[in-house]
Amino acid sequence: MKSILLLFYLLFSINSFSQKVIERNDLKKFFDEFHHEGCFILYNLQNDEYLKYNPERCRQRFIPASTFKIFNSLAALESGAIKDEDEFIKWDGVERSYANWNQDLNLALAFKYSAVWFYQELARRIGEDEMQSYINQNHYGNEDISGGIDMFWLRGGLRISPDEQIEFLKKIYKNELEFSQRSIDILKKIMIYEQTDDYILRAKTGWGMRFENQVGWFVGYVEKADNVYFFATNIESKEPEEGFRSRFEISFNILKELGII
Repeated sequence: MKSILLLFYLLFSINSFSQKVIERNDLKKFFDEFHHEGCFILYNLQNDEYLKYNPERCRQRFIPASTFKIFNSLAALESGAIKDEDEFIKWDGVERSYANWNQDLNLALAFKYSAVWFYQELARRIGEDEMQSYINQNHYGNEDISGGIDMFWLRGGLRISPDEQIEFLKKIYKNELEFSQRSIDILKKIMIYEQTDDYILRAKTGWGMRFENQVGWFVGYVEKADNVYFFATNIESKEPEEGFRSRFEISFNILKELGII
């Protein structure tokens, strides 16, 4: 057993050292514009190449917040907690701060509006045992769902790094997760954030607001011509109103700088 574990470790180490990584410290200017600490990572599928700003932070794990809706959607579809992207869940009547949340929603709309109550209901329907099983099978982040079935990705024990976000997104694109093709196809459909004649951007935001240093995310991938670019932007902010906007602007400014969009 020890020899097998050692072999896996050596293979992982060799793979890690063989990664092509370009550090782009000049991308700091996009974070400085909004006075944010943060990091950015891009993976070029065709070149099998990573581009990183602040690689040390890219390795650190943070609360996934609403980026977990990507995984939660797959688990809900796979488990039958919801039938498809068109099935509605009735609004519970509780007025929340975002007007778009205060209505009956289906999976497509709830993903678009990032409706927390909807995904909390999905998680409760999935249940702790089944959710943990999906998390373990797909090795999502630190695999820790402590803190309550409807809160573990918001203020509980779950953590994921920007590097891990990229690897998770790559598996979605390549259909390599332990989920059915149907579930993955539906997810890819609802993940479309922007579509033009030149590219398709599939993405999800996240904001970990239950911490002193709040964490913002924008993660996804761009399909363009014959290549795919996977990205993860992570920021730290004590000013949530500015952070809500800046995570988009930082991401789009970098993607434009790199000629991807």
